[in-house]
Amino acid sequence: MHAALESLRGGLVVSCQAEGDDPFNQPQYVALFARAAEMGGARGIRACGAANIRAIREATPLPIVGITKSQYPDGSVLITGDFGDVHEALEAGAAIIALDATGRIRPNGMRGPEFVARVKAEVGVPLLADVSTFEEGMRALEAGADAVATTLSGYTPDTRGRAGGQPDWDLLRALAGATSLPVILEGGVWTPEEARRGLRLGAHAVVVGTAITRPRLVTRAFMERMGS
Repeated sequence: MHAALESLRGGLVVSCQAEGDDPFNQPQYVALFARAAEMGGARGIRACGAANIRAIREATPLPIVGITKSQYPDGSVLITGDFGDVHEALEAGAAIIALDATGRIRPNGMRGPEFVARVKAEVGVPLLADVSTFEEGMRALEAGADAVATTLSGYTPDTRGRAGGQPDWDLLRALAGATSLPVILEGGVWTPEEARRGLRLGAHAVVVGTAITRPRLVTRAFMERMGS
């Protein structure tokens, strides 16, 4: 197993991202989140965009799972859409590249597994396949992905009916039971107890984003639950 992936074993990866009019949506602020995550014991950082990856690389030596975000023709989010995005993230300092490995057709005409195979042949860093179903995960691993993550469960046409707001425990169990390669739990993890459960169910590592690095959304969640 690649050293960057091995270093995540049993640990927490903090997704340090901010978008739109979020007051933290500046590389220097995202980098401070990453530094704070390192100080708290995180094993890795997930980050979006070259400027943010570069700023984080300067702030912490932790391995960075790098992505970019664009859109499919239907407006849904596309993670690391084309070869240029892969190289952009690598040049900025990513140690691992995450990409959408679902069955949807990308704007470049490729489905996820084909893109995984092409990227794998072109670059020498570990690839993390973000998937929404067990079948997608298996196809991505067969195509050469080094690890697979539950990131996109609930975000594709085939999975939008899945109950939101919770980790996809069934998908995690199925993937962890079917491969010896790393399976990453990502999506819907709000508490340390959920993260610990993920590890017990076979996750190699757990990614947490909103609950740690989106104070505006955390505040809103508190307000909604308080009925305010």
